[in-house]
Amino acid sequence: MIPLRDNQINTRVPLVTWTLFALYCIVFVWDREGSLSGPSVVFADLAMRPDRVVAALGMGEDRFQLVTLFTSIFLHGSLLHLVGNLLFLVAFGNSVENALGPFRYALYYLFWGLAASAAHVFVDPTSHIPTLGASGAIGGVLGAYFLLFPANKIEVWVPILAFITVVTSAWVLLGVWFLWQIFIPQQGVANWAHAGGFMAGMATVLVMGGRARVLKDKRYEVDHEFEA
Repeated sequence: MIPLRDNQINTRVPLVTWTLFALYCIVFVWDREGSLSGPSVVFADLAMRPDRVVAALGMGEDRFQLVTLFTSIFLHGSLLHLVGNLLFLVAFGNSVENALGPFRYALYYLFWGLAASAAHVFVDPTSHIPTLGASGAIGGVLGAYFLLFPANKIEVWVPILAFITVVTSAWVLLGVWFLWQIFIPQQGVANWAHAGGFMAGMATVLVMGGRARVLKDKRYEVDHEFEA
C-alpha cells in the first residue's frame, strides 16, 4: 500500500520535509551525472557496508566508514526506490514536522537515520552489500506519527486495485507496515533498518513525554470531507 496523504490540515509549510524532498532529488540526479537511471557513480563510496563499519569500530584504520552511517541516508538505488520513499516522507513528514517544530524535527530525522543504520549493522554485521536509502530515517517519521496521530485517516493506493484508493486509520496502516518489516523480510531490503528507525521514532516521542506532552497547546484540524 502506498500512502498519498493524511486528513490533517497543517497551516505551516513544512520547510524541512520539502528541503529533504528537494535534496534527495538533487543528489539522485547528481549521483548519476544527470540521468534518472543507472548505477551510482559520483557517490558510490558513500553507501554503507556493515562489515566495513564494524571494522572501523574495531581495529580498522578507515574511520571514514563511520561517516557512511549518515551519508547512506541521502542515496537511493533506483528511481522507484526514490519515489517510494518520497511518497512516505511527504504523506507523514508534514504532520510530524509541524508537531515537533522544524529544528527538532531535522535533528531527530538524522538521529532516526543513524539508529536505522545501526540496527542494520547490528543484525547483519558481516554483510558487505552496500546499504543506502532514506527509508530507515523515514521509518522514524512513521514511528513518531504512529504515536502522535494514530486516529488520523490515510488515503492509500493499492497497486493491485489499479487506480482505486482506500482510506484507513494511521495506526492500522503503520502497524501493518511495522509488522511486515519484522515477519515478512524481503530479499535485498534492509527491513531491520526500517524497524530500527520506526522504534527510534516511537522512542523519541516517549522520551519527549508522550503524545499529550508533545501536542500540548497545539491545535490541529482535520479534513472532515476526507472520505472514509
